[in-house]
Amino acid sequence: MTKYVVAIDQGTTSTRAIVFDHAGSIVSVGQMEHEQIFPQAGWVEHNPLEIWANTREVIGIALGKANITRHDVAAVGITNQRETTVVWDRHTGEPVYNAIVWQDVRTQPIVDRFAAEGGVDRFHETVGLPLNPYFSGTKVVWILENVPGARERAEAGDLLFGNTDCWVTWNLTGGVNGGVHITDVTNASRTLFMDLRTLDWDQEILDIFKVPRSMLPAIKSSSEVYGKAASDSLLRETPIAGILGDQQAATFGQAAFGAGEAKNTYGTGCFLIFNTGTEIVMSKNGLLTTLAYKLGDAAPVYALEGSIAVTGSLIQWLRDNIGLVASAPEIEELAKTVEDNGGAYIVPAFSGLFAPYWRTDARGVVTGLTRYVNKGHLARAALEATAYQTRDVLDAVNADSGVPLTELKVDGGMVANNLLMQFQADILGVPVVRPVVAETTALGAAYAAGLAVGFWSNLDDLRANWAEDKRWTPAMPVTDKDRLYRSWKKAVTKSLAWVDDDVA
Repeated sequence: MTKYVVAIDQGTTSTRAIVFDHAGSIVSVGQMEHEQIFPQAGWVEHNPLEIWANTREVIGIALGKANITRHDVAAVGITNQRETTVVWDRHTGEPVYNAIVWQDVRTQPIVDRFAAEGGVDRFHETVGLPLNPYFSGTKVVWILENVPGARERAEAGDLLFGNTDCWVTWNLTGGVNGGVHITDVTNASRTLFMDLRTLDWDQEILDIFKVPRSMLPAIKSSSEVYGKAASDSLLRETPIAGILGDQQAATFGQAAFGAGEAKNTYGTGCFLIFNTGTEIVMSKNGLLTTLAYKLGDAAPVYALEGSIAVTGSLIQWLRDNIGLVASAPEIEELAKTVEDNGGAYIVPAFSGLFAPYWRTDARGVVTGLTRYVNKGHLARAALEATAYQTRDVLDAVNADSGVPLTELKVDGGMVANNLLMQFQADILGVPVVRPVVAETTALGAAYAAGLAVGFWSNLDDLRANWAEDKRWTPAMPVTDKDRLYRSWKKAVTKSLAWVDDDVA
């Protein structure tokens, strides 16, 4: 009997393969980082061929560490950085351009063009999203309009498009030799092209964007057998049976299956998802309406999402660009050298502000500086920026849902930072809860795949696996919390309206 499920987690900074057992525990991990490419200000790219090569390698690493073979693996689940756009030739498997990453803002002129008729909410009632460079749709348009020959090749049916889930799945199932060109509803809901009600591509929107339907993958549920790993893979003949965009996967891994349940993932960015059940709730407060998951033939489950572009990547920037710390974990120790932020605030609007502001004209600022401020205060301000941005989003969730959250489940790399988690509880005024298995993104993909092949029987099996590791409860006086947050809101105003026509 097979004993394990393998999750492939194709993230923004690295690709991982993680082997899980039936209890949802991690058996082994293979991980490789890939290059972050910044051709110019506001542009962020990845090399799709590097991502695929790394995927193959981390699978081998994870299987080797676990001392298992494909015969021990029941299924493979895939989770991915959403919105990051790959366009490639179906005949050669060669990308026509680097992957354009979700953080990239080069398509703002395309957004402005489409928003000229109907505004940024032109397609909101259909797709649940505003027109914004964040989403895949305008990135595809940019490639078709700027890569020589791409438009003609796409219209001839030679090019394929997908987020990185689609790219990995196509290659894993054979690539040019019969690779399966599919995506799941959660990834499709991040393109600007999928109708939330029909769960199909909207032809009218495709016509407006001038994107040939032949480029687009078939939309599948989040949990079903899509195909099998190709004969040249270490996982050959293993079913590929689950796909969830990374934030939906984390929600699934947190066992937040019911309406009213929520989680917040602290990674490169920060993403809060609030499950609305089978009801489509259109936000009036700057949130996104998206798919949470769809299990086989069951009804789709929807969610509200607050997407924050820069949280963990702010720490990475302080490490790599500024040299404030030598490694990311050092930020907590540096922040502990001071009692508070010393009046300093960092608004990390490196590529504008996402939810709930949606201001592409914003840029990062450090404000409130005095001679008193030292590097410890800046380290603390960087961590606090994550908590403040989460408060912005949670306030919007509470306003949209009308049911205030009573606790927040958290996951992702930054939840190991105890100072941040305590401050998060303080600034929200609700408990923050970390599970035993913090790698909930990969776990969610494993769960989706395992359900499809009967490795787990039902959602109750998955709920039984969830266990609390640590809980932080609010300890800050309300007057202090309100004062700090008031100053944060003031700092945000300093970041707005920075970009002019002649300033990138």
